Amino acid sequence: HEAARAVEPVVEQEILAQVRNVELLYADETAWKEHGRLLWLWVFTCATATLFIVGRRTRRMVQRVLGEHFNNWLMSDGYCVYRDIDQRLRCLAHLIRKAHGLEESLEPQAQAFGRHVLDVIETVIAAVYDARGAPEHAAGLRARHAPALNALLEDCGRLANDARHEKARALARELLNDWDTFWVVLDHPELPLTNNEAERALRHWVIARRIGMGTRTAQGTRAFALLASVIETCRQRDHSPWAFIAETLRQRRQGLPAPVLPAAN
Repeated sequence: HEAARAVEPVVEQEILAQVRNVELLYADETAWKEHGRLLWLWVFTCATATLFIVGRRTRRMVQRVLGEHFNNWLMSDGYCVYRDIDQRLRCLAHLIRKAHGLEESLEPQAQAFGRHVLDVIETVIAAVYDARGAPEHAAGLRARHAPALNALLEDCGRLANDARHEKARALARELLNDWDTFWVVLDHPELPLTNNEAERALRHWVIARRIGMGTRTAQGTRAFALLASVIETCRQRDHSPWAFIAETLRQRRQGLPAPVLPAAN
């Protein structure tokens, strides 16, 4: 608890400021238990900083981290609260998993829709990789793939209400709800295709949750999120989090300000 209080200014000033101002941010969330009460562990991460926060799964939590005027790129999952962000990307890996599930179902219409989604995604990914390797191929990328996208859009519109398979209807509606966010990479091939960065940032703490069963008090939850933010950020910058936390404790005990986070190597 003392360590968490010591690093709080570092998280609230340095890490939060970087998360809000970075050009590309990844976000994700997973369930968290506080004395048996269901909360959510949120992560917001970029190349050199990671912020964790535990709270309810609400729009207010996103606004609390990003503020009212976040104008940069956000890669996220399909949770509806992220739709307030103007420049948003959706993770194609989530779609691929769901489409594979439909393709392996026993219902012919669902199989065909899953295959259709996979074909379009595979074509888009191949085009993006090609554009990254040969930038001259990036011009007009969306226009070249417009017929395939329009055909999928028509398929989604038809199946969103009429598909016999429940998960086919759900995937069609998901695509329609966030349509443009899936294909932004055709306009900006340099942007990521998946939300793997956020998922990797959560991985260690999901294991910790399974071992420790979450936290027991609001104070413990706050301490966990503050320390996890510093630990993950120091790891990203190739510095020992334990040395930084120890030095922060030493300085705060002497009444000095918390030290500045080490720069990335």
